[in-house]
Amino acid sequence: MTDRPGLGKRAALAPGQARKLIIILGTLTAFGPMSIDMYLPSLPAMAADLAAPTGSVQMTLSSFFVGMGLGQMLFGPLSDRFGRRPVLLVGIVLYVVSSALCALSNGIEMLIAQRLLQALGGSAASVIARAMVRDFFSGDQAARVLSLIMLVMAAAPLAAPFIGGYVLLWFQWRAIFWVLTGFGLLCFFLVLGAVKESHPLERRSRHGLVGMLGVYGRILGQPRAIGYLLANATAYAGMFAFFAGSPFIYIQIHGVAPEQYGYLFACNILGMMALSVLNARLVVRLGAHRLFVVGTWLSAIAGLVLLVDAISGFGGLAGIVAPLFVYLATLSLISANGLAMALDRFPQAAGSVSALSGGLMFLTGALSSGAVSFFHDGSALAMAAVIAITGLLTLAVQAGLTRGNFDA
Repeated sequence: MTDRPGLGKRAALAPGQARKLIIILGTLTAFGPMSIDMYLPSLPAMAADLAAPTGSVQMTLSSFFVGMGLGQMLFGPLSDRFGRRPVLLVGIVLYVVSSALCALSNGIEMLIAQRLLQALGGSAASVIARAMVRDFFSGDQAARVLSLIMLVMAAAPLAAPFIGGYVLLWFQWRAIFWVLTGFGLLCFFLVLGAVKESHPLERRSRHGLVGMLGVYGRILGQPRAIGYLLANATAYAGMFAFFAGSPFIYIQIHGVAPEQYGYLFACNILGMMALSVLNARLVVRLGAHRLFVVGTWLSAIAGLVLLVDAISGFGGLAGIVAPLFVYLATLSLISANGLAMALDRFPQAAGSVSALSGGLMFLTGALSSGAVSFFHDGSALAMAAVIAITGLLTLAVQAGLTRGNFDA
């Protein structure tokens, strides 16, 4: 796809730079997974240490999701207006400071508030990394690169629960947030030294903040674009329900040791990585939309199987783990392809599209994790019901707003 008139030339990559860029952007998109997955094994211990009820501790997840959602919707348009690199660096600084304050929190209320600020900072890295993909690539090629970035990003949730579990075994839960502080500092210096500006002056939005936010109205007015973004959001809401429910289901109900939680978590990440590789191989041949549709059907079926197993008790722990594996793996088909299709419709506002995608994803994630917390009854039923609903909603949005779009 060529650039539209008046948008300036697409940012160029020198030979050999693409692989390095993919690794760096994948690392930047890991802010969310690292900040969520690393501390999941510590939730029961955190509740005991802070003398807080389970629902309150789960609110540290919900507040993080709200911060990620609102932050992306703010930082995306700001990066369209002021460039990717300066906005990215400001966000990382906020993340580093708030991560340190999380480690120093002396009560659950302070921790919930600092998690909100931590997410606001980390959201800049997530949204700007995705926007930079569209600065360099387009169409099915962008979908392929997003799949590869998801593969790099998958190393974070693959390793994070193991790191968190063993940090908890050797130290206290506060040490996990010091590790995250160090991760933020590493990314700050990586961006400072190795990432150039990808959104030159001639391509930047000239609107004020109100005008920049008004871009969302134009995106929301395009049914297929919002269909891809909404389906991505509802699918990921199921993953956030898994984050909120699985530590208590695995550790408290089924007796899994906190340091072993990472092994069950890793199974899901390996599934996501495998489908990311498969998607990258197939997308140019089959098209992003077709693979997106396959993903929505699989997520709905897996969610329903999970609900049946949770109600009946069929399979015990395996009856929970197996359908979760399928559901979470399909996110690789839904996310990379859906986002690429939406980005391709608004190349001049890639930051805003990426921001809206992330904002919707995390705000629906806050609702789904909040629902799991509110309806938690000591069983897997609340988590399973929420995931089944998100899978069905994803399929309904795909069929209602993007159906028949085989032009990709």
